[in-house]
Amino acid sequence: MAIDMDKLNAFMGRFVVDIGAALHAGTVVLGDQLGLYKALADGPMSPADLASRTQTDERYVREWLSAQAAAGYVEYDADTRQFHMTEEQVFALATEGSPAFVPGAFQVALGALKAVPKLAGVFRTGLGFGWHQHDPLLFQGTERFFRPGYAANLVTNWIPALDGVESCLKSGARVADVGCGHGASTILMAEAYPESRFVGFDYHAPSIDWARQVAAEAGVADRVSFEVASAKDFPGGDYDLVAFFDCLHDMGDPVGASRHVRAALKPGGCWMIVEPFAHDALQDNLNPVGRIFYSASTMICTPASRSQEVGLALGAQAGERRLRTVVNDGGFRQFRRATETPFNLVFEARP
Repeated sequence: MAIDMDKLNAFMGRFVVDIGAALHAGTVVLGDQLGLYKALADGPMSPADLASRTQTDERYVREWLSAQAAAGYVEYDADTRQFHMTEEQVFALATEGSPAFVPGAFQVALGALKAVPKLAGVFRTGLGFGWHQHDPLLFQGTERFFRPGYAANLVTNWIPALDGVESCLKSGARVADVGCGHGASTILMAEAYPESRFVGFDYHAPSIDWARQVAAEAGVADRVSFEVASAKDFPGGDYDLVAFFDCLHDMGDPVGASRHVRAALKPGGCWMIVEPFAHDALQDNLNPVGRIFYSASTMICTPASRSQEVGLALGAQAGERRLRTVVNDGGFRQFRRATETPFNLVFEARP
């Protein structure tokens, strides 16, 4: 072997970053769950101060703070021996409602990693591993990870980009949110459009139970309901809008789901499809965002699809061309990219 030492050192530098990030994920989840970030957001503190504020052990907190400072997630003042957070760090780590809130993403990572021993088996057999088989931490993290993006974009950008849909929702529409999970997208729409009625569907019964509870707490249960159903058999018809948020690629038979959506829409109705951002060519997705989505797809999305009938396994980086084919094969004739963000593609489909 002829080893280029410069290339080896560059690779090892990447390894150091990656292994640190992998271990750091656990510390972020701890900081979030224990309220360490939120307490530190109030101002500079010593480890003892933060431990006292959060009723935690000072020695553990000191080690945690050191890890956060090394990662650039908090700041350290060597003169005062105190730690603090910048406004930007507070916005991303301690402000749950902010569009940049990130702890949920680390919950997703930890939840997905718990399945690795079982995923090794499906790699060998080609079988699937369903969403419902994952650790509940994944379900909680997914809702907290996606909700900030939905809150920042759904009502202000995505729905207005759909032809005539916003005015329909304002005047009173019938909406199905399929693959709703814990109901974040459904509830956000219900809060924004009180004249409309919404029903969220998901095959995962524990998520539906969670969504019902959150809807009641949000005060929208009078116009939102949640039911256990799959994308190919959800009940009802004459929907003005059917929405799929970050879930079409997870389905075993997305073409079958497409056909069912077409049958459930009223004449002139709209299907809104929100998917992870991806280019059509693999080489164009070889970047930091693509790395996140391909990794998540390896452990979550592709096994979920393979666990279902057909098992098409689009993956989280399906791209517009493959999604267009799925939608067209389901009977839709109109399909366009309505808008996008660095993390999402938003499509509008009509019969």
